[in-house]
Amino acid sequence: MALDLETIPGVGEKTASALTELDDPERALRDGDVAALARAPGITHGRAARIARGAIRREHDDPGGFLATDRAREVYREVLSLLKDRTVTRYGAQRLETIYPSPCRSRIEEVQAFAREAIEHEPTEAVLEALEGVEPLDRASDVRVRDRCLATRDAERYSEARDALPELSVEVVEDARGLAELARGYATVVALDESFAGVDVDGDVQVRPDALENPAEVVPERPLAFFARNRTSLRAAVAVHRAADLEAPCDLAALEDGLERLADDGTVAGDDELDRLTVAVDDLDAAASTAESVANDHLREAIREQDVTIEGADLLSLVERGAGVDSLLSRELADEYAAAVEAAREELVDSLDLDAGEAEIARRAFGDEPTFPVEREEAVVSRLREELTAAKERRAARLKRELAADLADQREGARQLVRNALELDVELAIAQFARDFECTMPAFGADDGERGEAGFAIDGGRSPLLDEPLEEIDPVDYAVSGVALLSGVNSGGKTSTLDLVASVVVLAHMGLPVPAEDVRLQRFDDLHYHAKTQGTLDAGAFESTVREFADLATGGDGSLVLVDELESITEPGASAKIIAGILEALDDNGATAVFVSHLAGEIREMAAFDVTIDGIEAVGLVDGELQVNRSPVKEHLARSTPELIVEKLAGESQAVFYDRLLEKFD
Repeated sequence: MALDLETIPGVGEKTASALTELDDPERALRDGDVAALARAPGITHGRAARIARGAIRREHDDPGGFLATDRAREVYREVLSLLKDRTVTRYGAQRLETIYPSPCRSRIEEVQAFAREAIEHEPTEAVLEALEGVEPLDRASDVRVRDRCLATRDAERYSEARDALPELSVEVVEDARGLAELARGYATVVALDESFAGVDVDGDVQVRPDALENPAEVVPERPLAFFARNRTSLRAAVAVHRAADLEAPCDLAALEDGLERLADDGTVAGDDELDRLTVAVDDLDAAASTAESVANDHLREAIREQDVTIEGADLLSLVERGAGVDSLLSRELADEYAAAVEAAREELVDSLDLDAGEAEIARRAFGDEPTFPVEREEAVVSRLREELTAAKERRAARLKRELAADLADQREGARQLVRNALELDVELAIAQFARDFECTMPAFGADDGERGEAGFAIDGGRSPLLDEPLEEIDPVDYAVSGVALLSGVNSGGKTSTLDLVASVVVLAHMGLPVPAEDVRLQRFDDLHYHAKTQGTLDAGAFESTVREFADLATGGDGSLVLVDELESITEPGASAKIIAGILEALDDNGATAVFVSHLAGEIREMAAFDVTIDGIEAVGLVDGELQVNRSPVKEHLARSTPELIVEKLAGESQAVFYDRLLEKFD
């Protein structure tokens, strides 16, 4: 059953109509082939990626909206950019756009299966270098052939022929006379009706009722143009398969041989006989002129060296008969003229490398009857040109048919060859990402219709969003089930921890490996990540923010909520009360949440439940630099930076002032 394109989210009547112009839109949608979708009229690459995502959502009954906030979407774009940076081809980057975070088990598992195979690949230099030449294939749909036409008596057959062989003109004829008229205007006429069999007309008329079923035989230019236009990409795809030791969908040696025999313009290359005929046609006029010069130079030299004596009576006789120089040559220089003409003939035959039959015509271009200067017979030269051109076209046509027959059967295999290479680019990008960030495949909790294990647990995680070498990033262990407050010193890594959690959750729901030693988590319905607000919000913005949390609190049991210093939205005293109320609602609703706050102690006192407080603990100051344990300590309210500074001063001085200040932090 054909796919109803308008059932795809985001695809309306106009877009669906454009997609039907593709050879196989269902295949392109199924495979997420953004390049193929972008070939539809009016469809940009960005639009193609959105259409592919829509088709995936439809297949998995995905409601969308997993990335529920601006910051959540930013994290996705950042990790996606890291993946795309590791692709070689433009297609690879576009294809990665179809991998997005989803709450659907079937979609996550589908991509996980793909990713597990991907990370087994080794991105070697040889493979990456070969990939640089691979591009999506050009349909080469602009081929037009003007020396042939199709002919039919039937109007229905006419429409069928125009659709099947758009490269050729299709004409409707009534009878043999109409067929004969076409034959005068076209080098070849292919009659589609059996009723034309046996019709005797001048010209090359072929009766081929099966022509529409064998397009490569009637229009060999079609497959040849396809392979010529895509030769560079096909050769690169062959190199990719060999370098990566991939199983090939076609005979690589045969494909390479066919491509070697193909010229850039879609003609056959490497045939000595065709090359000879082509050169002969192109050089005929110049060769004939050179042959004339050879004869005349020979004759002038002979005349110069010959003493010619004519008796008065003989001269009078020649004049009375109206004889001219030709008669004089015939009488006095017959042998020299014959030699000059023979030299011209040999020059013409040898310079054009003519065969015996062609040479026979060529020799007649210079007659035996003496003339001076010696001139070629234009009619004979024209005849020779026709013979050479006809022989050239016959051989070119035969070679085209033979090569087209060899290549036509490999067209689908060639398409798959390039698709395999392009998909390998996507896989290698994932593999390289996994290596660069020392990733592992995450484990979702047991899922028998429920969400599985609640919350998340990350061991040895390193945020890919940090602009630092991996080896300089301290690994973080952090697990949350339910609602937690995250405390810690300034610049201690609280925001980086939220970024790590968000990155891991986004990548896991994309079905991809995550930057950690081990990760276990539940399938979330959506991710709400609220970045730190710059400055106190005005009344309208404050109201909007509170409304957003109200909606989340009433329906966010499958949500992950990450919030960075929400207290900045209003005065500290009011902030603690508001955050406490939000946490109570999220806890009642069963959501998972991490709120970063410097008011953790105050919030806990105001909350109506025993809220967990985790702390990123600073272990001291060394040369004015904080020394921090980046992994949050469970059930621990971290000390602030001012407390650490006062503690340091108290240890360095006997002044009672510092001890009194330090007591205030207890």
